[in-house]
Amino acid sequence: MKKRILASIISVVCVGCANDTDDYIETPLPQQQADLRDFDSDGVINARDKCPATPSGARVNNNGCEELIEVAQEQTLKILFENDSAEINPVFAGQIEGMAEFLNQYPETSIEIQGFASNPGNKEYNLELSRNRALFVQDKLIGFGVDPNRVTIIGYGEDEVEDTNPTEEALERRVEATVIGFKGDFIREWTIFTKLPK
Repeated sequence: MKKRILASIISVVCVGCANDTDDYIETPLPQQQADLRDFDSDGVINARDKCPATPSGARVNNNGCEELIEVAQEQTLKILFENDSAEINPVFAGQIEGMAEFLNQYPETSIEIQGFASNPGNKEYNLELSRNRALFVQDKLIGFGVDPNRVTIIGYGEDEVEDTNPTEEALERRVEATVIGFKGDFIREWTIFTKLPK
């Protein structure tokens, strides 16, 4: 008798399942108005991120852009010449190559090469000689891969200082230039793994 009652209950339940006419309703998907993902993992969602390719570990502002700090470096060039000569002494080759590397490292910079001559001799001749000295240095820089459009030369001729001291006179026969390169570097975000200088 108990078995018959149990069988009847099971059949009623199964019949109830078969006769269920309600349609299945899928879980509704949320209507997102903005992309809440963060592709560059900087903590700012894509919808607000104005710098979507932030370097890893950079400290960012509210727009997701890395905070930059400007780094400045200075490079100088000073080459001395023999009297009445525009030929570059091989001793200065390394200095010229170093300046070329600096210019290539800071491609937004340009250089003005200034040529000078000592007092003895004709002023017009010394002016041309000073220009030729600057021109020779320019050619060397271009030979090391510096774009000619980034290099200008000026011949100043004789120095304003009138000194008959041979040592001072030798220092007047020169080419010089100073270049300051600026490069932005991002500030790194501090984490518990950051090592502080001791």
